[in-house]
Amino acid sequence: MRVFEQGSSLKEAREDREYRSIREERMEGFLSSLTDPLENYPELMSIEEACLEKYVPLIRPSMQRFLSFEMKARRPKRILEIGTAVGFSSILMAKNLLEFSDDFHIDTIENYDVRIPEAEANFKACGVEDYITLHFGDAGEILRLMGEEKKQGDQGFGLHFHGPYDLIFMDAAKGQYPVWLPLLKDLMEKNTLLITDNVLQEGELVESHFAIHRRNRTIHKRVREYLYALTHDEDLQTEILPIGDGLALTVLR
Repeated sequence: MRVFEQGSSLKEAREDREYRSIREERMEGFLSSLTDPLENYPELMSIEEACLEKYVPLIRPSMQRFLSFEMKARRPKRILEIGTAVGFSSILMAKNLLEFSDDFHIDTIENYDVRIPEAEANFKACGVEDYITLHFGDAGEILRLMGEEKKQGDQGFGLHFHGPYDLIFMDAAKGQYPVWLPLLKDLMEKNTLLITDNVLQEGELVESHFAIHRRNRTIHKRVREYLYALTHDEDLQTEILPIGDGLALTVLR
């Protein structure tokens, strides 16, 4: 990155930012040319295309590569996802795991009723409906229920859920992350990996609160609170990586 001396013009700074943005796009294109996580999954390519056309949020290619790698490297048997949307990431995880075994299950939570029929249709179209259970409702309430079932059970959860979980993937309402963290801790065990996506907020995370658009200030504040909690909780070990829009990897100490 070019470093500007004091007194450099705003125009130069903006040009540098544009240059870095173009370079990042080129780098993403280069990495995608080396390994495409959707290469063997034409159904997922179609879902991705439809999402891009309709401006439906989707995990980025770099996150797709990371999740695919984690599935193949860790081969988790029980997964909890918070934020189903149209089911893209659930299907991606399931497809990667099916290359090795069918002994796994994914519980996924979604609160936006418009997405539920689309997600269920996508599960069926991709042939993974038997491996994924979609729970509709407020994530906080469902996580509390999960915690209660875990306490009541000797080892696993109750009849509603398929825990204990080897991996938790969270990509949902960012403003709720600090509220959900204590609930997630109750569901984590020694080897559980918590993956949190989009924690760098397009770079806005490092900006002053007053430099953020008013409508984004609450999310800006709460994501910062969440990252502070992850990195200062004595029970947790967290690393934050600049992959995609930033991801946090968390395990119990």
